[in-house]
Amino acid sequence: MDGFQEGLQKGFAQGMTEGQEQGFSEGHQQGFAEGRRQGYTEGSLAGQQEGRKQFVEAAQPLEAITGKVNDFLAHIERKQREDLLQLVEKVTRQVIRCELALQPTQLLALVEEALAAFPTMPETLQVMLSTEEFNRLRDAVPEKVSEWGLLTPSPDLPPGECRVITDKSELDIGCEHRLEQCMTALQETLTPESQGE
Repeated sequence: MDGFQEGLQKGFAQGMTEGQEQGFSEGHQQGFAEGRRQGYTEGSLAGQQEGRKQFVEAAQPLEAITGKVNDFLAHIERKQREDLLQLVEKVTRQVIRCELALQPTQLLALVEEALAAFPTMPETLQVMLSTEEFNRLRDAVPEKVSEWGLLTPSPDLPPGECRVITDKSELDIGCEHRLEQCMTALQETLTPESQGE
């Protein structure tokens, strides 16, 4: 039985060795595959995070530049709108001056419009005009000035200005007041962001 025992031991030892080698080889292969998969996943995630971090760091100067460019462009647009408003106001003032110089009776139309708005004619009524406008009207339509008798020159009023004064109220029907209303409406339309400042 010695040979049998010896064969059995050799077979057992060989089986152990082969099993150990096979187990080691399979374990090594599985460990290698699992380690590779896990290493790839972790490495990929770490690489993505590092890449994202580097991208954000590289993009920060660009974001700052973009913000400055956008601020500059907004400033230019705001300035252009303000310049446009100033130009419109300047041209409008010139047109009003020319129109009043050429047709001084236009102020009388404003006065008639204001008087028509009263429900009843006030007991006392006076229409104050700039001295310059009064003289133009007196030269252009002297009969209307004397017929009305309520037009009064005022050295305190600038050209184009007119006030209707009653015993209960005073109306500003001059060009400046109307121009300011129009310019305010235009400014609110063209530069709405300046209203919140």
